[in-house]
Amino acid sequence: MLSIITAVPLLPSLEGECYNWHIMKIKREEVLHIARLARLGLTESEVNKLSEQLSDIIENFEVLGQVDTDDVPPTAQSIALQNVVKSDEAAASCPQSEILANAPRQEEGFFRVRAVLE
Repeated sequence: MLSIITAVPLLPSLEGECYNWHIMKIKREEVLHIARLARLGLTESEVNKLSEQLSDIIENFEVLGQVDTDDVPPTAQSIALQNVVKSDEAAASCPQSEILANAPRQEEGFFRVRAVLE
């Protein structure tokens, strides 16, 4: 059976501690840490709700880890890839004057922009 991760460190501030997927619950402090990293301001009810939802997501990974995949060959894609390409066909376009009508600056039929140099 393919083994997903059985224990992982969740946050750098908790390095050295490992969590077992079977008992892992996302704590309030961890939700606040993630929110701070994402620059999110959360209310207390949102913190509680996210803690519960994130814990449920992690529990779902436990279920996936129990799936018997012995007879499933490793793959990067679950379905075959196929390029969907539309054939090139010439089509009428908008007149140049209409395209440039709202341009803040134009010069000789082109958009005029400031030089971008680093």
